[in-house]
Amino acid sequence: MSKTPLTGQRPLFDIPPDVAWFNCASRTPMLKATQAAGHVGIASRVQPWTMDSAALHDQAEHIRTLFAGLIGAQAGDIAIQPSASYGLATAAANLTAARGQAILVLEDQFPSNVFVWMQKAEATGARMVTVPRPGDGDWTAAVLDHLDSDTAIAALPPCHWIDGTRVDLETIGARCRNLGVALVVDATQWLGAAPFDVARVRPDFLVAAAYKWLFCPHGMSFLYAAAAHQQGVAFEHHDYNHPATGASIEGALVYDPDMSPGARRYDVGQTYNPVLLPMAEAALVQVAAWTPQAVQSTLAPITDTITAAARNMGYSTPPAGRGVAHITSLGKDSPAPDGMIAALAAKDIHASLRGNRLRLAPHVHISEDDVRRLIEALRNVWP
Repeated sequence: MSKTPLTGQRPLFDIPPDVAWFNCASRTPMLKATQAAGHVGIASRVQPWTMDSAALHDQAEHIRTLFAGLIGAQAGDIAIQPSASYGLATAAANLTAARGQAILVLEDQFPSNVFVWMQKAEATGARMVTVPRPGDGDWTAAVLDHLDSDTAIAALPPCHWIDGTRVDLETIGARCRNLGVALVVDATQWLGAAPFDVARVRPDFLVAAAYKWLFCPHGMSFLYAAAAHQQGVAFEHHDYNHPATGASIEGALVYDPDMSPGARRYDVGQTYNPVLLPMAEAALVQVAAWTPQAVQSTLAPITDTITAAARNMGYSTPPAGRGVAHITSLGKDSPAPDGMIAALAAKDIHASLRGNRLRLAPHVHISEDDVRRLIEALRNVWP
């Protein structure tokens, strides 16, 4: 895939020239094409006799194929779901942990990928093990130090959501397989912005909320299930994941217990949403056209420029070589001032405070002027 940096992408978005949006790890700006697709979808609900139900099925399959292409999977490995937490709950329901075994997470991991495992541990008598944040930013070594034969499940991200420090899941995945540990990946803060290959990582389950780096609308998420888990327990039973039943609704209704093949059994009810599906399709077509490799190549010099300038002003940044191009963070020994995010927003510079650090998450819409204005604001916003 192309690694050539992308230029001239801002016209794809409705972002005024004086707005600097560095908050993509919270939510990406919607593409104009996605907005237009949403208008078409809403129009079909306003005049439901114009809706093409067969086209919705085809759209869902195209979306599976597009998402699968981003991770090196097949369409049949993918379920369409409403949230990452739904997918993580699906994974938890289909994995086992015995009394005394460990479920491994990172310190300050995103709550959706912690609460479900706390519940799992309480229900099974397993114990939660939290990997402390390493001082050198090497999450990979820290995780490997905590994996052992008593670990049942490792629930991890490819990078930390607060500062973008990387977790080498290929190396960790190999150790998990050697130990018989199930690997569950929350790739919400990765997919679409950075490359991922399920054949190399080999997770048991992977989830990604799609309203961040996949540019889809809220209410869209995806679940990858490895082949060994494609006959598991689904949360919902409906005519979409019972195909013989779905096919029978115009005649003699058949309640056939056989479920859809592959990961489709894990689809949420009302999968064929006439508004969300066309919007997600438009978004994923563009994400695939950009390629994650080219996104990283585009963002690396932007992030490097910002972090270099910030260090010269006394900010701390993630250790060199440990981060990613699409998420970074800045901090100081003193707490972030009250109202810092609002003060930046008053200058139309938008970012997030996470873990007492200023999280910056650019994408291909960022301009040289956006970077200049951010760096200038950093001089005074955190004394």
